[in-house]
Amino acid sequence: MRRLIKSSFVLSLVMAAGCYHATIQTGLTPSTQTIERHWANAWIYGLVPPSYTQTATACPSGVARVDTQLSFLNELVGAITFGIYTPMDIVVTCGAGRSSALPSDRTIDVGANATPHDVQAAMDSAAVRSQRDHQPVFLRF
Repeated sequence: MRRLIKSSFVLSLVMAAGCYHATIQTGLTPSTQTIERHWANAWIYGLVPPSYTQTATACPSGVARVDTQLSFLNELVGAITFGIYTPMDIVVTCGAGRSSALPSDRTIDVGANATPHDVQAAMDSAAVRSQRDHQPVFLRF
């Protein structure tokens, strides 16, 4: 019985040592400008996400990368509150500028006056090509 308790404790420590980290890349070239939100409030194991981070004025060229992370301290607070309050760190990296010359082999022109059916067909085609080639596919409206 004592060995089971020790094993459970060691397993809990090992599991708590791992930190959650997710990265979203948009394809833009990253700049040196970042927006950081430490201890962004999330609730119920992250089911209720933090409020939006306003990036339009800070990143006029768009967002290149978004990193979300649960550090050891974030996870500790989540464990103490039984997951009711789960803070996280968010880092947004602004883009260096939009490129007007997108790769033609990875671009689908939808058109400015496209119907909802045309937009859906373009999105379906982009999803299939992206999955097949393991590369992003850009939609131009």
